[in-house]
Amino acid sequence: MPLTLLVALAAISWQVAVHGPLLGLDTTAQRAVHGLHHRLHSPALDRFGVLLADLGGSVPAIPALLGLAGLAAWREWRTGVRRWWLPLPTAALAAVLIPALVVPAKSWFARPGPLGLPLTPDQWGWYPSGHTATSAIAYGAGALLLGRTVAVAARRWLHTATALLCLGVGTGLVWSDFHWLLDVTASWCLAGVVLWSLNRWAGRR
Repeated sequence: MPLTLLVALAAISWQVAVHGPLLGLDTTAQRAVHGLHHRLHSPALDRFGVLLADLGGSVPAIPALLGLAGLAAWREWRTGVRRWWLPLPTAALAAVLIPALVVPAKSWFARPGPLGLPLTPDQWGWYPSGHTATSAIAYGAGALLLGRTVAVAARRWLHTATALLCLGVGTGLVWSDFHWLLDVTASWCLAGVVLWSLNRWAGRR
């Protein structure tokens, strides 16, 4: 899985860098979204899209990650796990990786957003999506850490709910014209690799 995600991330990044034909997916998706906007004409749905997109911000995603990690550490301490405190540094590492990976990429690609406005000197660019990466890595890492301390059935529900939440964030970003579809897709690929690595690292310890 991580190799597949890395290949997909590399292919998307290459197309963004060279303005390749794959970017046609972005304009196709944008036209489809605009068509739905016109047909539905629902201010409530638009507000809901913005709300979903906002869930990908550092607040509330990072506090949620730290809270889930703290709960996981407490549950492991209660059951006598020797290294019960490991969820806390794992969560801190996940939180640090988000800007460390996303900000340099945004600055290097310097991709304009869906509205077509040129970047200002204080903007990094839109690719990859920071909100998508933040939500997927923060909520995903928190779910993985807490999932290790609960029963299998509860873990499945937790992982499914987290995946749906992250899918909602990405959908809200595209729906609200905050990001291109490929911005979101690339961040999901990046987050998948990070979560796979964190899960392996935490599992060995």
